[in-house]
Amino acid sequence: MTDVTSEAIRLTQFAHGAGCGCKIAPAVLKDMLQNHRNGQEFPALLVGNAESDDAAVMDLGDGSALVSTTDFFMPIVDDAFDFGAIAATNAISDVYAMGGSPLLALAILGWPVDKLPAALASEVMQGARSMCEQAGIPIAGGHTIDSPEPFFGLAVTGKMLLENIRKNSTGKAGDLLYLTKPLGLGIVTTASRRGLAESEHLAEAVNWMKTLNRCGADLAKHTGVHAMTDVTGFGLLGHLNEMCEGSQLSAEIQFSTVPRLECVKSYLDRFIYPDMTMKTFSWLKDSITELTGEQLLLLCDPQTSGGLLIAADPSAREEVEEILRQHNCPVSPIGSLLARGEKSIFVSA
Repeated sequence: MTDVTSEAIRLTQFAHGAGCGCKIAPAVLKDMLQNHRNGQEFPALLVGNAESDDAAVMDLGDGSALVSTTDFFMPIVDDAFDFGAIAATNAISDVYAMGGSPLLALAILGWPVDKLPAALASEVMQGARSMCEQAGIPIAGGHTIDSPEPFFGLAVTGKMLLENIRKNSTGKAGDLLYLTKPLGLGIVTTASRRGLAESEHLAEAVNWMKTLNRCGADLAKHTGVHAMTDVTGFGLLGHLNEMCEGSQLSAEIQFSTVPRLECVKSYLDRFIYPDMTMKTFSWLKDSITELTGEQLLLLCDPQTSGGLLIAADPSAREEVEEILRQHNCPVSPIGSLLARGEKSIFVSA
């Protein structure tokens, strides 16, 4: 065991990646999954491998559906409690993004027991439990392994009425687009890993990453909300592109209206951004209009425990924005879905 106190340990230095930026690049992931989309048919499986959605959904046959997801990653911050809390919030978000309410979670923990004290892993679990308690669910079990790098996450089970299922592929032309958390989380946490982030900037980012996306369960009850997804490792443009492809539509984003952490520009001016940013851009560059440097680095910034991307009918604007307001989310539209055009995503100033 390394002879260091927990206060001296920087968790992020024990892993080669961080948060949702650990995701396998989209182009590589597509190659991995190309032979696994087809197989035995399960009529009750409403959302599964055939879709690029946030969670699996199974019809229970009584007017309700089970939603199941798993998500885990390597440390996004150095504080063990916050790492566990962020990872838990991120995993639960997939249930909210489908329109469901979580029921229970199972923990997934990998820990280098020869490098990091067990007490630190206990702090990770305490952080996760704190967020599960906020969501009203237990951590009912889990699995641990001795691994070369630390990682943590949850497998989460939820439930919803069939009528409240919200896929990422059911948007309609004319829908307004909303984003419930500001962008820039990947930029600030990358600066933190490099020892360059201001403490108040990191605290703000951590606060957003520990904010549950429970507005998703409320939004799904409104028939004017057509599609939802959460914005994580592929950035706003990556997840919006999945929504456009699934809905066979295009989207227009007005960059000036996209919520962002106010501190982000100071880091972008120093070209501080995660590696995943450029991997996402390489995947998307033929599907989007020309971007400025600032637009690219912000709109492709991988978010960890990011906000929900919502497509809603303009007629529902007042009700949708009231729900967002009640949950302390940004309430202004950032763009809209359009009939399919030459590009998937058009970005304007």
